[in-house]
Amino acid sequence: MVSFTDEQTAFAKAIADFCQREAGTREQRDALTDNGAELHSQELYVKMAQLGWAGIVVPEEFGGAGAGNVEMCILLQEAMRGNAPIGGIGPTLITAAAYEKFADDQLKKDVLAGVVEGDSLSISMSEPEAGSDVANLSCRAEKVDGGWVINGQKTWCSNAHFAKSILLIARTEKTDKKHEGLTHFHIPAGTPGLEIKGIDTLGGREVNDLYFTNCEVPDSAVVGQVGNGWNQLMAGLNTERLILAAMQLGVAERSFADTLAFITERKQFGRPIGTFQAMRHRMADLATEIECTRQLVYAVAKEADDNPTKLLPREASMAKLKATETSKRMTIDAMQMMGGYGYATEFDAERLMRGAIISTVYGGTNEIQRDIIGKTFGL
Repeated sequence: MVSFTDEQTAFAKAIADFCQREAGTREQRDALTDNGAELHSQELYVKMAQLGWAGIVVPEEFGGAGAGNVEMCILLQEAMRGNAPIGGIGPTLITAAAYEKFADDQLKKDVLAGVVEGDSLSISMSEPEAGSDVANLSCRAEKVDGGWVINGQKTWCSNAHFAKSILLIARTEKTDKKHEGLTHFHIPAGTPGLEIKGIDTLGGREVNDLYFTNCEVPDSAVVGQVGNGWNQLMAGLNTERLILAAMQLGVAERSFADTLAFITERKQFGRPIGTFQAMRHRMADLATEIECTRQLVYAVAKEADDNPTKLLPREASMAKLKATETSKRMTIDAMQMMGGYGYATEFDAERLMRGAIISTVYGGTNEIQRDIIGKTFGL
């Protein structure tokens, strides 16, 4: 069973208290998110950063807490369970981990110090013809004297419209092997030659198309080694999938708590609807699935902490798969149990469902996660 230290337990309670105080009412959340149109409130995120939480996994030498994956998952789980509108934290932590591993000393210092203070980051991989087949990139960076010139389009880029910088993966060499010749580049916000256009979605303002037109960056913008971008991406998969899993665990828990409160109070046929066997059994099944998810997520987080250089493709993919599928099931069932009220924007159920459904697509679709897991068994 999952067990936390006294410090970790106190940390979780502090986050829960913060979320209740700062975003505990619908009115507070609407004020922070333009009535729900934004998934991320930078104002609230900076407040969390001032408490030291944005830099939870940033090494102490850069001003962070230097904590591990377990603490990171506690932060993400509690923030999502607390309904804090800080959707940009996931891409930020994913991107920060890449800078920590591969950036040179000066860039690492600049970027990670900003993360500690509340800067949001973005990572750009997908293209119109490169989604699940992420190595099939065509956005190109060509070498010129003193730097690089970037041309092409990226898509589905979270955080780009408010990020301090974007970590771009572009093709620097065309070879017979599509996984070769990829390179990471640091693109600060406002770089000439970069145009950002939002994509309208069910979830609000979250993702963007990026258009690079003769966008010039210096040699110092290269993050890691030229041509080694694919290996660098693979090195971050544990972190990425744990982040997504922990966030959706929190969403599932929030949905469960809201649904339980509703079916306890809502009466039909002269009694609370939660007392009907159909409801009791459904909630029992959902509670069991959420508990299984919690155990898996924190087991993988602890394994990653105990073996920081070890790739965990099977375990990390399982955590992402289980958490997002559980969250999707929980939020869809919540709408059914709440009836028309679950569909009304007066309640959070419909918003939670929209976010849970897309979680099975981003960060590697769940079909891809299943494929990865199957391959680890030699299939």
